Amino acid sequence: MSLGSVKYLIGEGARNIRANRQMSIASIGVLVACMLLIGAAVLFSLNADAVMGYIESQNDVVVFVVDEADEEEAEGLGETLSAIENVSSVRYISRSEALEGQMERLGNSAYLMDALREDNPLPATYYVKVKDLEFLADTVAKIQALDLVLEVNSPTDMAATMVGIKKAVNLGGTAIVAILGAVSILIVSNTIKLTIFNRRREISIMKYVGATDSFIRFPFLVEGVIIGLCSALLAFGLLWVGYYYLMDWMSAATSSWLQLAYQHLIRFEDIAYRMLGGFCGAGAAFGVAGALFFVGRYLKV
Repeated sequence: MSLGSVKYLIGEGARNIRANRQMSIASIGVLVACMLLIGAAVLFSLNADAVMGYIESQNDVVVFVVDEADEEEAEGLGETLSAIENVSSVRYISRSEALEGQMERLGNSAYLMDALREDNPLPATYYVKVKDLEFLADTVAKIQALDLVLEVNSPTDMAATMVGIKKAVNLGGTAIVAILGAVSILIVSNTIKLTIFNRRREISIMKYVGATDSFIRFPFLVEGVIIGLCSALLAFGLLWVGYYYLMDWMSAATSSWLQLAYQHLIRFEDIAYRMLGGFCGAGAAFGVAGALFFVGRYLKV
């Protein structure tokens, strides 16, 4: 296909939009609404993961070392803990450090624990961070099976709740994206269907003079892509503005929970290019899918 033919077909696609501008504008409006909801679902999922990740990082598995272990054996346990697959980091607190920490927390009453310096009852302790809370139970079981481990305290119930929330958020976001994506394709296809109906006589003439199916279909693909890209750019801009005002409102909120969430939310600037690429790619894909899927059904020439 020559460059002149491509330019002509692209111009025909743009002309289709102008000829059915009311339907095209309505389609863009509905597509913008759909893509705004899709973008909001994606942002909510990303921010939920970020906040959950912070909360997860604040919950350590506490490992107490048996009293019979000497200092060298207790320190050596750290290498064994670090070698466990789901462990991201370990922090060792010796028996003397544990006692000093308790005395610091008592402040002026620390002298009450001076008698414990010679016979320290506090065990050496490891604070273990895990990579994935979903595998916390298996990780705790492996730690408990080690010889020098006296006891393991872990936030098992909290971990199960956090994992359930993350799965629900991700599943819900995926379902919303899938449903609204299907709706977006139907919207584009209905616009193209109207264009085909209005140009059915012209298309018949083109077919009689030898125009190929691909030559006839190409302008409708262009029409779908233009509608999808226009919707994507508008939705991206509106989402950015809306997210900016939401962040501004949260920054001024007095609730401690909102402040905690605000401090760990994703800045839109950090994901703007990826979001823009995703919006444009999704818009173009919706346009092409709407054209390809339904042009063959309605283009009976």
